[in-house]
Amino acid sequence: MADMGSVKHTELGAFLRSRRARIRPADVGLPHGPRRRVPGLRRDEVARLAGASVDYYNELERGAGSQPSEQMIAALARALRLTGDERDHLYHLADRPVPASGGPASHVHPGMLDLLSRLTSTPAQVITDLHVTLVQNPLAVALLGDHSGFRGTRASFVHRWFTEPDARLLYPEADHPGQSRAFVADLRAAAARRDARDTEAASLIGTLLAASPEFAALWADHDVAFRRDDRKRLDHPTLGPIEVNCLNLFSEDGRQRLLWFTPAVGTDSADLLDLLATLGTQDITGLER
Repeated sequence: MADMGSVKHTELGAFLRSRRARIRPADVGLPHGPRRRVPGLRRDEVARLAGASVDYYNELERGAGSQPSEQMIAALARALRLTGDERDHLYHLADRPVPASGGPASHVHPGMLDLLSRLTSTPAQVITDLHVTLVQNPLAVALLGDHSGFRGTRASFVHRWFTEPDARLLYPEADHPGQSRAFVADLRAAAARRDARDTEAASLIGTLLAASPEFAALWADHDVAFRRDDRKRLDHPTLGPIEVNCLNLFSEDGRQRLLWFTPAVGTDSADLLDLLATLGTQDITGLER
């Protein structure tokens, strides 16, 4: 008789195959291509979208793979455009605890992922209302750095901004006071919008009040304002100064935002952003670590 672990691995593989079969390449921003033998995505396409090796993903579908990490489950859920219930089911099949909302493994609404996949020529990313980055497109990584490796309170860029000097290196020093004030006002608005019993925002605010006199002073001002759009100056380590417009699309509950960056009119930023595709991420991924 098969043990429960092997049964779950078999179920996990079957579930992955069923979700893969229902997705068309166009649904995730991939070309359809000629002579496709399967109606949905190929295994190698899912692996690429999830940042996994093809061999590893093949083993998962066969039910012979090792227990996937929480980060891999989150990546697979995004690659396969799973609903919230389907994502939770995937965690259960992998014998992993379903992560609390708000962290870097949070479920991203499939609609936001669909929009993100179509923004191929401009930097874009999905973040939470507490500024935890959930997913970035390659151009956002090239512009802002890879934010996927942060865990715990460090996952929030607001936390890193007020506690880690290196987090500010991408921004001109003259702009730091304005950025700080905007972050605090946005955080106050986000915290007030959440349920009064929510502990995630309260924990972040309490940590920052204890760790950063700058944050505490700004928090005492009681400024409140969501960051709906912004004009930012960035000091890219390779391309130099870049001025961009940062635009936001909010989810219905306000807990997630799709951010995309466009060149500021009247600057040479359009040409600089065009260089990002060829620059890659080699000079920026280490920033903020």
